[in-house]
Amino acid sequence: MNLPPLPPVGGETTGRNVVDVVTEEHRELLELCDRLTADPEDKRLAGVVIAELSRHLSAEEQYLYPAVRRTVPGGEELAARELAEDRQLLVTLQQLQKSRSPETIKNVSDAVRRHVDADAEELLPVLVQMVPIEDLIRVGNRFETAEEAAPTRPHPGTPSTPPWNKVVDPAVAVVDKLRDAVTGRTTYAKDL
Repeated sequence: MNLPPLPPVGGETTGRNVVDVVTEEHRELLELCDRLTADPEDKRLAGVVIAELSRHLSAEEQYLYPAVRRTVPGGEELAARELAEDRQLLVTLQQLQKSRSPETIKNVSDAVRRHVDADAEELLPVLVQMVPIEDLIRVGNRFETAEEAAPTRPHPGTPSTPPWNKVVDPAVAVVDKLRDAVTGRTTYAKDL
């Protein structure tokens, strides 16, 4: 299991902060979408795109958006807008599960680009300005841990705000991971 380092103690500022984690994952998600656009018939790659995005969005809902709500002026509206866009992205991922048509793949790729751009332009720079580095590292550690316990399939009907998403997502993830194991589905980019 790929676990992040323990949260810093005693004022240490070691580890990756949430901005670094999210930025790196966004880069990887864009690369996966580009690969899928180039090879739409690759069923394993489509499964990995779906799984990686599902885990990423779940962790953002559990830790990134609550941090934005608590620390950023106007954060409630910003987080609500991002949650609505993420919910639509999950619906689009459900369509990708059913059909790897060029149109569906383009819709997913475009939605991921919008998601990445919105985070990079608005969310992440404001967090860096408003939140101490120690707190960003703690959120980064929790974010990475939440991803390991997150669903690998899109579930737009599940709760998207704490505390219920922190209860429901891991429970749904158990079923998803069982289905993945039974079907032999690849869910990590490193396994492609």
